Amino acid sequence: MTISIWRYSHLTLAISSSLFLIIASLTGIILAFAPMQSALKHYAPVNLAEVRLSETFEALETSYNEVLSLEVDADDFLVASVVTKKGDSEIIYIHPKTAKKLGTPETQAALFQWTTNLHRSLFLKSIGRFFVGLISFLLCLMAVTGLLLIIKRQGGLTKLFSKVQKDYPELRYHVLLGRWFFVPIILVAATGVYLSAEQFSLLPKTSVTHELIAPETRVDMTIKPSKLELFQNIKLSNVRKINFPFSAVPEDYFEVSLKDKELYVHQYTGEILSEVFYPFTTLANRWSLAIHTGQGSILWSIVLLLASISMLYFIYSGFVMWRKRMKGTKSVTRQTEKDEASHIILVGSETGSTFQFAYRLAKGLITAGKSVYVSELNTYSTYKKAEQLIILTATYGEGEATTNARNFEKLFKSIQPIRDLSYSVVGFGSLLYPDYCSFAITVDELLKKNSHFQELLPLYKINNQDERAVADWTKKWSKHTGVSLRLKSLPIKKKSVKMKFFTVVERTILNEDDTFLVRLRPKSQVRFQSGDLAGIIPDDGIERLYSIAKIDNDLLLSVKKHKFGVCSPLLSTLELHAPIALHIKKNTEFHFPKDEKPVIFIANGTGIAPFLGMLHENKNENPVHFFLGLRTKKSLKLYEEILSEVSKKNKLTSLHVAYSREEKNQYVQYLVQENESLISKTLQVGGSIYICGSLAMQNAVLDVLNTISKAHLNKPLSEFEGTEQLKMDCY
Repeated sequence: MTISIWRYSHLTLAISSSLFLIIASLTGIILAFAPMQSALKHYAPVNLAEVRLSETFEALETSYNEVLSLEVDADDFLVASVVTKKGDSEIIYIHPKTAKKLGTPETQAALFQWTTNLHRSLFLKSIGRFFVGLISFLLCLMAVTGLLLIIKRQGGLTKLFSKVQKDYPELRYHVLLGRWFFVPIILVAATGVYLSAEQFSLLPKTSVTHELIAPETRVDMTIKPSKLELFQNIKLSNVRKINFPFSAVPEDYFEVSLKDKELYVHQYTGEILSEVFYPFTTLANRWSLAIHTGQGSILWSIVLLLASISMLYFIYSGFVMWRKRMKGTKSVTRQTEKDEASHIILVGSETGSTFQFAYRLAKGLITAGKSVYVSELNTYSTYKKAEQLIILTATYGEGEATTNARNFEKLFKSIQPIRDLSYSVVGFGSLLYPDYCSFAITVDELLKKNSHFQELLPLYKINNQDERAVADWTKKWSKHTGVSLRLKSLPIKKKSVKMKFFTVVERTILNEDDTFLVRLRPKSQVRFQSGDLAGIIPDDGIERLYSIAKIDNDLLLSVKKHKFGVCSPLLSTLELHAPIALHIKKNTEFHFPKDEKPVIFIANGTGIAPFLGMLHENKNENPVHFFLGLRTKKSLKLYEEILSEVSKKNKLTSLHVAYSREEKNQYVQYLVQENESLISKTLQVGGSIYICGSLAMQNAVLDVLNTISKAHLNKPLSEFEGTEQLKMDCY
């Protein structure tokens, strides 16, 4: 319930103030350039902290007939109001040590003046100032509620700056920018509220009152201000403004405004006639103005510029997120009533992404001749004619149900089914979080304990909405049910890719697993690395990606020929010296590490390919332990020559092979379990684990790794995903 309150509060605030925030952001972008433009002028030749006030006074005494005032502006430029030797009155920038004229203050550009008025009051004067203050207050609330939502999404405050789940770009960058710009935005909003409140006299007065003591009149009137001890002890960096005496009579005095107080100073003795410290409201006003406008700091002005741009992005991405969530509540075309449907799909989704798969699944089932009902988990009920129950659910925050699934557990325990159902549970989540698919696990356990539900497929977990995993689950479900299920593919944004040309220099014959190696040599210089992907685009225009190895500047692929495949049959018939065009796609998150820490490779089938190249790239002779799952001992012969070569060069420390079709019927995850001490030690010292191969293997290995991590290191595996020690490229 709490998360719903924060989300709806955040949404309501955003909708109600979006127009004003767009205006404030656009004007903020323009106004951020004003202090930058001013600060770039060359009127600050020395550091004011290194100049005594008496030095400046002495220079002024010799350079001008009279000085009326001296001021240090927001950019630390020294501005003097003087009467020149020729009798002309001027307001000029001066050199702090020589009092030489450096320039003349200019009126602010018309664009900045116009934009300032729009930003402050929307050209509505007091009414506009009120609305600006109100919107600033709403922005404060939005920033706070947004931060709370991010904390909840990341799995707690301690995980706030951990890696963000790979979701659609608008959601991902909404979270990323929200984390980095929370402080600047909250400061801008809070100072905006403060300045508006001050404008309407809602804060204590900032003026100061002096009680002047009677000045000494019998004094030496030939003493110059530069000789007074007080001015010799004051640095220019502490000065805001000084008004000089109107006349030479002893009763007139210096009005000295420093950073923290005001002084009235006898012009001949240097005696302090009155000293008043500024109240907090005065200092708060100055801080608020500096923070809100960026005056005096190019760096902070740049931060304000980026914060203003990010606010526009928040409005855009927030709208996209809202639209996706709304799409997640729409009904499926040709959907059957719940008591008439044979297949029930219940969804738990926080962002709407899981619903997208639900709708594709529903359409596929309808095409296959099934009657389908799709709804949220919170609507769980009885189903008179249902045969299959499919639950698709994400997990939110620290292992919690999504908003539209919060009532499911209570409903499930209170409602007695009226018929037996087969069920499948699919969990959606991210391995970045400790509670990966935690709510899906909870749902699966609930169903297992109820005798009216029979498991069709074991719980299936999908990391980061991986389409390859979606296809894998669909294939498994179709096989178990006998229903030919084809899902409509997500629309692919077509973009032009740069093809590189290679020549075949070697191709092995197919082994008993219908697997072969093909070695390609680039016709021109091509930059690629082991772990990158090679894209082949056949006649159907759909790119197929293969993980690649780089050996002696050649590109090596390990390919399994599929009977009904498109690319693998083509590759299996390539002749020597035949040309082939490839699209090289960088995969920087799956490259061999540059440090000298230990590495563990885990692969099955053709997933071995990138690791063959990485072993050749092991120039520092890192300790590398390779866990490989193959069908038979004959399967290994395809790779023996390369593995033997790297072993002789001390690039491979140990090789562990599991054979699924030999006597032990062993899978690679069993070998990983048997070497839990090696696994835990590698993670503990900062080493990396790489996994490449089938998704089924990946999920089995991840379960084992998570168990090892918790037992030996007292940490969930997600901790090492966050530190980028766990790297995967599975299909």
